[in-house]
Amino acid sequence: MIRAVVFDVGECLVDETREYGTWADWLGVPRHTFAAMFGAVIAQGRDYRDVFQEFRPGFDLYEQREARAAAGQPEHFDESDLYPDVRDSLKALRADGLWLGIAGNQTVRAGQILRELFTPDVDLIGTSDDWGASKPDPEFFHRVAAVVPAEPDEILYVGDRVDNDLRPGAAAGMHTALIHRGPWATIQWHTEEAEKLPTFRVESLLELSPLIARFNEQER
Repeated sequence: MIRAVVFDVGECLVDETREYGTWADWLGVPRHTFAAMFGAVIAQGRDYRDVFQEFRPGFDLYEQREARAAAGQPEHFDESDLYPDVRDSLKALRADGLWLGIAGNQTVRAGQILRELFTPDVDLIGTSDDWGASKPDPEFFHRVAAVVPAEPDEILYVGDRVDNDLRPGAAAGMHTALIHRGPWATIQWHTEEAEKLPTFRVESLLELSPLIARFNEQER
């Protein structure tokens, strides 16, 4: 049975359109050009950070995050950047008695923002910077398994990427759900792995509550 649900952050809970737009502005690149390159890099199976290298070779993302903060333009997201199904989905899953967590590749600053937005709506918020391990490193999912009060096969990890979320989550023994939004899921949605690997494929997070209830009923 599924007893815990853990969510990725970017393009699962948070719409990153505004954030990537501000990176294009920081680089001095038209936003549509940045977005086009972003899609091309993902379609080629490359690391998204290669996008920055295309426009500025030698670009150090962590260094530039600090530079932005020093210039009064730190990374930022707030309630307005959450996808519209997030709050109601969390309420439904909580009402179902499920343990809830958020864990993604995020900075310490982003972790602070997440805690401001989601405490006490979820039981745990963890980030790659907190844990010193980033997806798709198996260690990240070992950390998730260590802090969730359930066995790995009782955890559902929800994300928008086959490569970063579904594949390593399944390898760690977890159930997975692919949410169809954002650039990665849009590009990967019709691949064989995206169709066969996840336990659930959803267009909205609101689908999770009834799907999990049905799944658990079958497992009784």
